[in-house]
Amino acid sequence: MAQLISHPTRIEAVGLPPKIIEEYVGHVNTGTSAVSIARMLSPQGWSEPGQTPEFDEYTVVLKGTLQVETRAGILQVSAGQGIIVHAGEWIRYSSPEPEGAEYIAVCLPAFSPATVHRDEG
Repeated sequence: MAQLISHPTRIEAVGLPPKIIEEYVGHVNTGTSAVSIARMLSPQGWSEPGQTPEFDEYTVVLKGTLQVETRAGILQVSAGQGIIVHAGEWIRYSSPEPEGAEYIAVCLPAFSPATVHRDEG
C-alpha cells in the first residue's frame, strides 16, 4: 500500500558549521532499512570527517557545489550533476563555495551511524 510521507524528520548532522539533514525515507522517519532518501542543506565552509561506509550513496546536487574528496582526488559536483560512491570507498564531503550546497542523497541500504565508519578525530 502506498505510504504518504507528509514531512521529513530533521536529523542532527556531523560536521561544522552544522548542515541540515531532512530525512524523508530511512531508519528515523519511516523505519525503512533498505534505502534512505534525504535532502541536505550545507552552508559555506561545512565539512565532515572522512568515512568508509557500508552502503552505496547516490547524490544529486540541486544548488551550489558539493566537494567530494576520494583517495583518487577531489571532485566538484555542481548543480545539475550527480555522483555515485560505492560501499567500502573512503570519501569526505564538504561545501567550501560561498553558496554552499543543496542536494539529495540516496543510500542503499539505508544510512546508519553504525555503518558509516567515520574517521577518528
